[in-house]
Amino acid sequence: MQKHIKPLFAPYDPHYDPVVDAGPGTNRDYAPTYWIDTAGRPPEDDGPVMGDIDCDVAIVGSGYTGLSAAIHLAREHGIKAVVLEANRVAWGCSTRNGGQAQMSSGRLKRSQWIDRWGIDVAKKMHAEVAEGFDLFRSLIAEIDCEPQDGGHLYIAHKPSVMPALQRESDLLNDVFGYGSRIVSRGEVHADFVGDAEAAGAMYEPDGISIHAARLAFGYQKLARDLGATIHPSSPVSGWETQGKMHHLTTPGGTVRARAVGIATAGYTSPGLNSLTSHRLMPILSNSIVTRVLTPAEIEACGLKSRIPLTDTRTLRHYYRFLPDNRLQIGSRSAITGRDAANPKHLKVLVDGMERKFPALAGIELDYSWWGWVDVSHDMMPRICRPDPRQSIFYAMGYGGNGVMYSAQAGRRLAQMIAGKSGDLDLPIFTSPLPHHGLLTPFRRLGQSLMYRWYHHKDERP
Repeated sequence: MQKHIKPLFAPYDPHYDPVVDAGPGTNRDYAPTYWIDTAGRPPEDDGPVMGDIDCDVAIVGSGYTGLSAAIHLAREHGIKAVVLEANRVAWGCSTRNGGQAQMSSGRLKRSQWIDRWGIDVAKKMHAEVAEGFDLFRSLIAEIDCEPQDGGHLYIAHKPSVMPALQRESDLLNDVFGYGSRIVSRGEVHADFVGDAEAAGAMYEPDGISIHAARLAFGYQKLARDLGATIHPSSPVSGWETQGKMHHLTTPGGTVRARAVGIATAGYTSPGLNSLTSHRLMPILSNSIVTRVLTPAEIEACGLKSRIPLTDTRTLRHYYRFLPDNRLQIGSRSAITGRDAANPKHLKVLVDGMERKFPALAGIELDYSWWGWVDVSHDMMPRICRPDPRQSIFYAMGYGGNGVMYSAQAGRRLAQMIAGKSGDLDLPIFTSPLPHHGLLTPFRRLGQSLMYRWYHHKDERP
């Protein structure tokens, strides 16, 4: 009689949807990404929670932010955190992103910071992001994550956006003292990439491409070496606060913590905690990776640089030339998890790639995946204690720009949890994520309408 052997991990669910599903599941396998396939064996973890645990700090979520928080709690505050993950370590967008580290922390540009907060606050925000980039550089120096340094190119996808790019570059130089510069279409093609759409670009000197999963696994090893414990297959299915202790229910036992840091980003369960309920708009982003390109294809596409590349569409493309000579490109995708695997979304992304690189028309794809991006309702992240009466903290809302800033966000989260946040006075630290209020049930209808408008605006001359 044939025996049925239970798989080590539950199957990956391509239709998971954080807006409608009760949770991300338990012990699910990774999405089939290029990063996971090429990262090598994951480092050791501490296994699922097996019995009750008492700790000073529990971190919910084992992506970049949660692991950075655990690292900095130990390094800077002597606190050994317990990290809880529903599925495999760094199961969410930390192993599904494009591996691009840029000088940004949310969706807003510097000019929009000034419009919202004024010049003085905007300058302090810039200093915070610059400090975050320095921290990121120092962390990846400890990790084998294939860093490819050299800046970031923000590519104009049509001539009509060049004046706005010029104004933003002037602002970066004149107000923030940051040395960006405008490059012509000819310079883009001669020095960086033969993107057929490029009308020019803004070059920023800070930008690093990394291997997304190796970065996550490097953080994981650092955190455990410093004494943090990391428990996969341990979703938080219940949460009660009794006195000064938070009781987090997992399948294997209850974790009792004096403070809790939430770092679940676009995979935040609706019922995790009232302080995070409906505070984000999870957005799907697709990504594809081609087969290895031939020398002739590399030349035809003008792939001369391996730095992060982003175009100026609102529904932007992010793309890069990988170290093993493949092209990776991503952009926005379906509205719902149920529709995520619809071939039409893959076709939209492939069409975008072929507009930029006609020589790749019809090329075989070796990888295709998607993940949920944590977009806040005001397009900026929050690292905060939303209710001063409760020892609950969160860091999320990067809007697709979290590869770099999540390191600093985790450090700031650790600082707050340790009670040393007195000088953190920026709006992203002192106010909670905004709520959509009465519009919450209609968010996806609004998203669908906005996508149509964005597409129209992006593609008109």
